Amino acid sequence: MKKIYHDGAVSGARRAVDALLIALLVVLCVVWVYPVFLILINSLKAESAISTTSVFELPTAASFVGLHNYIYGVTQMNFLSSFFYSLVITVTSVVLILVCCSMCGWYITRVTGKVSRAMYLLCVFSMIVPFQMVMFTLSKTADTLRLNTPFNIAIIYLGFGAGLAVFMFTGFMKSVPIAIEEAAMIDGCNPLQIFFKVVFPILKPTMISTAILETMWVWNDYLLPQLVLDIKQYRTIPMAIQYFRGSYGKVEMGPMMACIMITVLPIIIMYLVCQKYIIEGVIAGAVKG
Repeated sequence: MKKIYHDGAVSGARRAVDALLIALLVVLCVVWVYPVFLILINSLKAESAISTTSVFELPTAASFVGLHNYIYGVTQMNFLSSFFYSLVITVTSVVLILVCCSMCGWYITRVTGKVSRAMYLLCVFSMIVPFQMVMFTLSKTADTLRLNTPFNIAIIYLGFGAGLAVFMFTGFMKSVPIAIEEAAMIDGCNPLQIFFKVVFPILKPTMISTAILETMWVWNDYLLPQLVLDIKQYRTIPMAIQYFRGSYGKVEMGPMMACIMITVLPIIIMYLVCQKYIIEGVIAGAVKG
């Protein structure tokens, strides 16, 4: 009887703890989602209705303007060109990071020595270097090397994104048996064929999780394009949103909220679709080598 009573008490206590954790996670979820909800409801209001007193209120019949803010933001601020530049920068940067860093992680794992060890430590060290330490030198270097357009700024993003990507790819490759690559080599594959035909498909979980993390970073980045690009000719989405601030401190809050909603929506959809791969990729890379 004592054992049954003890097991029942433990089971009840465990259910209570689980319920408490679920309640806590629900509260945290609401806290994280609420700012996005505020942006959505305010993007549907008239400019006069967005104030310190009514910013938290739902749109009413008098304040609701439908898609007017979205149409105004897209047409008046040349938002489509900014969307194109952000898309080009994000796609080229993420593809370059994935290809180069996956090959680097494979090399570091399979070619052991002082050189590969030094490469790995340098990549990991780059993650802790504050961007503010190098931003002025970087801006001058980018102008000198003509890396100040949306079509070649990906090289700079490769340098800043390599630390995390190499760290994740190296951790995952340590869990991949080398016998698979040796079998491919016996069949006559050269190193490039081994990587792209054998290793590359195996890297799918880490590849997707790294792509999601790097995409969210590059897509939302404001400071690097602001420093490197010619702001009169090229404006990414974060840069274009800043131009809703007019003279004398006036801010067009309605169109700004609408453009922010357009900006975050692709990332939210991408994250919701691929979120399971983030956990798989991180767990796959969490091995000891």
